[in-house]
Amino acid sequence: MFYKLTISFLGVLLCSILAAIAQPISVKNATLLVSPSVLSPMRETAPQMLIEEVAKRTNLTLKTSTTWPKANTLTIAFVLSSDRELLGKTIPAKNDKNGAEYQAEGFRIVSEITPKESTLWIIGADARGVLFGTGWVLRKLQWLAGTAQFETKIDIATAPTYPIRGHQLGYRHTANSYDAWSVAQYDQYFRELAIFGTNAVEGIPFHEDDKPNPHFKIPASEMRLKMSELCQRYDMDYWVWTPVTFELTDHDKRAAELRLHEEFYRKCPRLDHIFVPGGDPGDNHPREVLPFLKDMHQILVKYHPKAKIWISLQGFSVEQTDYFYQYLAENNPDWLQGVVSGPSSPPMPETRFRLPKKYQHRQYPDITHNVRCEFPVRGWDQAYALTLGREAINPRPYAFAEIHQTYAPFTDGFVSYSDGCHDDINKAVWSMRGWNPQLEVREILTDYTNFFFGKNISEAAADGIAALENNWKGSLVQNGGVETTFSFWKNLETSHPALKNNWRWQMLLLRAYYDTYTRRRLIYEQSLEKQANVILNNITKNDISKTMEAALATVDKADAVNIAPDIRQKIEQLCADLYASIGLQTSVDKHKAKGYERGCVLDFVDYPLNNRWWLADEFKKINSITSDDEKLARLKIISKWENPGQGSFYDDVSSVAKGTRVRTFSDDATDVAWWENGFSRARLSSQLFQKCPELVYDNLQPGARYNIRVVGSGEALLRVDGHRLQPIVYNRDTETVKEWIVPLSLTQDGKLHVTFDEPEESHLNWRKQSKISDVWLLKQ
Repeated sequence: MFYKLTISFLGVLLCSILAAIAQPISVKNATLLVSPSVLSPMRETAPQMLIEEVAKRTNLTLKTSTTWPKANTLTIAFVLSSDRELLGKTIPAKNDKNGAEYQAEGFRIVSEITPKESTLWIIGADARGVLFGTGWVLRKLQWLAGTAQFETKIDIATAPTYPIRGHQLGYRHTANSYDAWSVAQYDQYFRELAIFGTNAVEGIPFHEDDKPNPHFKIPASEMRLKMSELCQRYDMDYWVWTPVTFELTDHDKRAAELRLHEEFYRKCPRLDHIFVPGGDPGDNHPREVLPFLKDMHQILVKYHPKAKIWISLQGFSVEQTDYFYQYLAENNPDWLQGVVSGPSSPPMPETRFRLPKKYQHRQYPDITHNVRCEFPVRGWDQAYALTLGREAINPRPYAFAEIHQTYAPFTDGFVSYSDGCHDDINKAVWSMRGWNPQLEVREILTDYTNFFFGKNISEAAADGIAALENNWKGSLVQNGGVETTFSFWKNLETSHPALKNNWRWQMLLLRAYYDTYTRRRLIYEQSLEKQANVILNNITKNDISKTMEAALATVDKADAVNIAPDIRQKIEQLCADLYASIGLQTSVDKHKAKGYERGCVLDFVDYPLNNRWWLADEFKKINSITSDDEKLARLKIISKWENPGQGSFYDDVSSVAKGTRVRTFSDDATDVAWWENGFSRARLSSQLFQKCPELVYDNLQPGARYNIRVVGSGEALLRVDGHRLQPIVYNRDTETVKEWIVPLSLTQDGKLHVTFDEPEESHLNWRKQSKISDVWLLKQ
């Protein structure tokens, strides 16, 4: 009988334990307890962060205590892995000193749930480990109405792979939102970045101080010190990006600059790294830059003994780069911490190979721009390039995860280039993949949407973000998924009205509406141009003027009849909402943005997606021609521009829709010439370009005579099947024609391979370098 009772008792006890373990772990009525070994400011920061973020989402008020609570409620305990106990209770840290909770910034989260007491341990290797462990809890808590909980018991330990994980948050007018933020908004953003694994913030000091800004809440000189204080609060490294834009041979300016640095260093409560780009901007030779950095370091360590100096080789010539490495070999400077690789730097694998092991290597990735940048959107439709432009809201989680995976192994981490919060999702992806390069993008997105939007919508919103990234793939006309994505987001918007004032939600909605509006306009306006070309193609000498008027009236219907007025109105409203919520400046006139290139999508929302501006200007030129035959000839070229006739071919080399024979993708393939501040009246195809496109033709008629015609500017060094051809027409001005005759011997197999050699133009600004925009293969 005793045996049976014992078995029965053990069974009941086991069932009770299993039931307790299986039950959700709710933080409702939780008490927070902090080990004395967790020093300030993290002793205050971590629990405050948890208390405030829970309260925002649930209206629950978590309590703090200095003793273990008597009631059977959850205790959230913040401790270090070096602690053995907390107020008499053993801490469940593992003995393996190689475990994640013993590695820098690492942590372990353990739940101990029994029928009598429940504890959620946040065990940090150090202060940052406590911070990032708290961030993990906030990312993974399931936010529901009136509560927040975990579904099951927890035992996870993790530490970061890369020690540098940061983002530049420059308080300056060129940023499209940061300059409108208060200290409180920066505080919140620092916190949210930390929750997603960020351990560094980079500011921008001196050269922005005296520039007027209509958005500043406080002067830049004050904000950069406030950012230092916030880094201290969240135990983040405070980096400062500070270029040298004057000639260092000017001894007075050099001395004045060092005085500015010293004043800043003295005032900063925390300062960890000074990053000086060798170029971009700046034109000084490293023989001048390196001694200057050495002098900076001598001043820096007076106030911040552990602070470091960094340099980038951006814009350095081969000779300058070699000089830098020779300097390292001869001087072995201890004052230099490492090299930063950014746009226009030498290749990252080469840098890591040449850089002595004692020096660190940091990436400076551009995660904020879409065109004219380090990582342009590949195969971006021209309609997006001409409207959304360089700094649109740009969630690219899967693309940037791949980019990070490509370059991260050559580095010790990154501090990204960001010019506004429009790249917020990209920041989360970079920070989390910097922590764990194997982390699935889907998990990052669901953590993001769970934390910022709630559990009930996290899966759907993550799908919606991925769908927005897919909106940017391939031909916009052919991408029917854009409409599906729009319907998806509209349904989410309708079913979750409580998120209306959430700025991250507003940004994603704006992209869904904008993409759809652009697609509908593109289809409509391109159809009008096709109708106009039919009209022009039927022109005769007797009705030249009337025909041009009719053609122009046809394309101009795009201005008279808005294809989607409700969507257009919604875009206007969302832009206004974002300006009110976070100061996002989507217009120069309405929001006082620094320039049209700085994310001013509202100013370009109705930019022509057919060639009506160009046609109007061309017709004026044609009207000034006296010969009717010449007028007709020019009008025939215009009407057949994209449809040169049976057996002939046309490619807009930068269009995924109209460049089907183009095989190249380059940085310039998605680039925009950016004439007239983006409001160019030039033909749309000529505003996007490549330098050296490659085209492949097949199914040609053997023995037929073909000519190749090119429109662009500058040089076009043509090869056909590897043979350099001599032109019969060769104009170098913008939008002018070059033409070659293809030898009959090259078309006998029915195929042609067209390439262009790159001209030597390194001495020219990119805006003045050669461009190729349109290529024809014309059957004679």
